[in-house]
Amino acid sequence: MSLRLIIFDLDGTLIDSSPDIADAINYAIDPYGLPPVSVEETIGLVGEGISRLMEKLIEKECLPADRELLIGRFLEYYAAHLVDKTTVYPGVRETLEKLAAYKKAVISNKRESLSGTILQKLGLAPYLDIVVGSDTTQERKPSPVPVRYVLSRLGVHPEEAVMVGDSDYDIDAGRAAGLRTVAVTYGYRSVDFLKDADFMIDSLSALPDIAGKLSAA
Repeated sequence: MSLRLIIFDLDGTLIDSSPDIADAINYAIDPYGLPPVSVEETIGLVGEGISRLMEKLIEKECLPADRELLIGRFLEYYAAHLVDKTTVYPGVRETLEKLAAYKKAVISNKRESLSGTILQKLGLAPYLDIVVGSDTTQERKPSPVPVRYVLSRLGVHPEEAVMVGDSDYDIDAGRAAGLRTVAVTYGYRSVDFLKDADFMIDSLSALPDIAGKLSAA
């Protein structure tokens, strides 16, 4: 069947949000006298949602802190500074324009409201048919549940869709739902985590060619 739907990850695939996330982490942990977390350290922590991010920090730093308190402080800062330093990766806008013939979705392990607001503020929301966050469905990536939710909402079969992301969470979620997968190498995970993808690209600008081949197959 011909390709009809392209599902994107958000952080590390369409946008680089790591500087703003690092700032929010440092605001959250500031009362505990810890040295600031760098952007590089932040990249190694993100990917599984805010709750898991705070759990990792508590474990890593042996913080005598309540997870919910840290989440609250993180969200307090992050919600007010969503796109202070966040950038759209090169070629993303042009690529989304070239993919106008396809339905397009975002599935993020960031909360739906935050994901939607970021996409609106960065001018990417008009390109998308649906945005799904970590709290949209009962499970988040690498579970296939959010992928199946998007397929159901948009009336698309798995063989008519492709999953695009920078993480093994994206590839595993797509494969488990029966989708073909495209890994981008410029994001937050090393290539070692992406070896199970059907395609691997160094720039999102290569995606229209792959979409064209899948549509013609």
